[in-house]
Amino acid sequence: MKLGIGRRVTGVLDVSLLIKEGTSTMVQKFSHRGAVLLASVAVIGVAILPTAAHAADGPIDLGTAETFAVLGGSEVTFAATGTTTVFGDVGVSPGTSVTGQENLDQTGGSVYAPPSLVDQAKSDLGTAYGVADGLTPIVTGLGDLTGLSLVPGVYEGDLSLTGTLTLAGNEDAYWVFQASSSLIVGSDAEVIVTGGANSCNVFWQVPTSATIDGSELFVGTVMADQSITVTSGATIEGRLLALNAAVTLDNDTITRPSGCDNVRPTITSAGPTAGTAGTEYSYTVTASGTPTPTYSITGGTLPTGLGLDATSGVISGTPTTPGTYTFTVTASNGTSADASATYTVVIAAPTVAAAVAAGEQLAESGSDLTLPIVLGGALLAAGAAFFFIARGARIARRR
Repeated sequence: MKLGIGRRVTGVLDVSLLIKEGTSTMVQKFSHRGAVLLASVAVIGVAILPTAAHAADGPIDLGTAETFAVLGGSEVTFAATGTTTVFGDVGVSPGTSVTGQENLDQTGGSVYAPPSLVDQAKSDLGTAYGVADGLTPIVTGLGDLTGLSLVPGVYEGDLSLTGTLTLAGNEDAYWVFQASSSLIVGSDAEVIVTGGANSCNVFWQVPTSATIDGSELFVGTVMADQSITVTSGATIEGRLLALNAAVTLDNDTITRPSGCDNVRPTITSAGPTAGTAGTEYSYTVTASGTPTPTYSITGGTLPTGLGLDATSGVISGTPTTPGTYTFTVTASNGTSADASATYTVVIAAPTVAAAVAAGEQLAESGSDLTLPIVLGGALLAAGAAFFFIARGARIARRR
């Protein structure tokens, strides 16, 4: 239906408005039932939802669970109606049952059950699930994601997918989808990743169960608190990781993402040097990690007059107050563990230099002569008081 300004329509209208405010973009979504008189709306259609400050969250560090394409809680089942192809490890914990292995065609991985490294993988999965659950969404209240093109960020809602979802971003981009309950993916669903982004950084956090109904191509790591069920014919570029219940597969293809090189940060710089009040100071905090970490002060206080550049890690400025300062710098890149280091910097008082000004001579007549004093490069007027260690000082010579 074509909508024009001033036209009155009746029904349910879902509108996504992109409202520019400075350098940021805000999305306002609303529905209205009944008669609607349209004002000036330039474009109504697919919304490319915004990024925001919270986009610094993520990606999710899976730890030892990263090598698993399929990981179940109670059991893993490969149904007998067809062969399921899995590229990556398969495991179960605390359950021990992996049934239907004769229906599994596995490449580049092994099948694990307790006691083995799968126990640690399940522990790491629990940590990753908690991190994903704790992220702050930039958009909430979403439903069917079909037809949307989403920039990187964290998205929340009663999520489902029945058609095509496009994720547009570069190689460092990530998406975290927080389902408010279950996740339902239809047989015609397809997730397209463009712009250099990859499936390593797409995550679906599901507090109950996930069902993927023969999707054409589903992308991302599914972390479900309960079960994951994939019906016949689905192609998944990602992982199926269930914390407490079963993973059931039926004639599907599961390919664990490759080239996922997210590395948690590690601070590599030595401790800072001392400084002097009134003298320019610079010290650089360095940290390794992928993506590149950013820096923040998370404890204590920097010396007065100094500041931290969040991008470069450079602490610089001119300190103004002598003293001993202790502070904590944290390096973050969105993985589940930040790196922190606590430093102590001593800012010394400036050196005091006293000198007779050029052209002045000491008195020979027996009288007192008060001379100008050079203090730290500043000339004090004749007769001015000069205090040093809480005592007055005068320069004079008596015959």
